[in-house]
Amino acid sequence: MTKFSWSNYLLRLLSAMGLVFVTYNPEQISFFHWVSPVLGDFSRFEVLMAFAGVALLIGWVIFLRATIRSLGAFGTVLAIAFFATLIWVLVTYTPIPAENLKVVTYLVLAGLAGVLSIGLSWSHVRRRITGQLDVDETDV
Repeated sequence: MTKFSWSNYLLRLLSAMGLVFVTYNPEQISFFHWVSPVLGDFSRFEVLMAFAGVALLIGWVIFLRATIRSLGAFGTVLAIAFFATLIWVLVTYTPIPAENLKVVTYLVLAGLAGVLSIGLSWSHVRRRITGQLDVDETDV
């Protein structure tokens, strides 16, 4: 069994950031911006949009399910609260302009990716800290 390391966490963080920023980003180069003009006129809908949407939905289900199973509902709320207050601290005590919606959107999306990456990593971290394993139920 390989030990969980910072590089393992960073890989999960980059994967979560990819999922979040491909779904939506303020640069308007995202699935949301690609599909939203078509919602009013379905004659312009393309099969690639449906395929990309299903692929993104699969990614979101995997990430959200892993996060909620690993952290639990209360832990997920705590992770959200942690990143929300971190953003609040950054906006309050650094020169980040709170009135710049694009910058705040990037912070919120990065915070969401942080929550997902913590959720994907928590079982490994918990095992390293406590020596206890998280085991899912299996058919016997």
